[in-house]
Amino acid sequence: MFFFKAIYYFLFIALPLLVLDITWWQFVMGFIGMHLAEGLTMGLVFQLAHVVEGTDFPLPNDQGNIEEAWADHQMRTTANFATNSKLAGFLLGGLNRQIEHHLFPKVCHIHYPIISKIVKQTALEFDLPYIESPTFVAALKSHYRMLKKFGLEAYKKQSALVRVPV
Repeated sequence: MFFFKAIYYFLFIALPLLVLDITWWQFVMGFIGMHLAEGLTMGLVFQLAHVVEGTDFPLPNDQGNIEEAWADHQMRTTANFATNSKLAGFLLGGLNRQIEHHLFPKVCHIHYPIISKIVKQTALEFDLPYIESPTFVAALKSHYRMLKKFGLEAYKKQSALVRVPV
């Protein structure tokens, strides 16, 4: 872990400061900007792939186990978005096809479009969900509706716990 951290610090801090003709504050602004953009992108991708309408959020049993088959779990807890967008596929490295990514993590993402046809058909045959939003915006709207739903559920649960003194 420390070895790879050292490589990261060298590649993203030391090397740019050595080879670029910029001031320290320009570097700091770029470094922070890069991490903010990366964090926003990764956060959006993971939220749109897991927290949208139709996905399940199973709870473990008393022993802490999720009682469903691994592949079933992947199908029920992940979703795809913008699968017809070549730009999204390119920019996100195939992570917009989260179902196929979870089922076949070691397969290169360029094969996901072909694999998705087989996965969709298999899901239909075994009565499993294949959750997919046609566009990034549609997935974002679905994510917003889920956050609103979760917020209302939490508010109702909290309101039920708080008793007004008489």
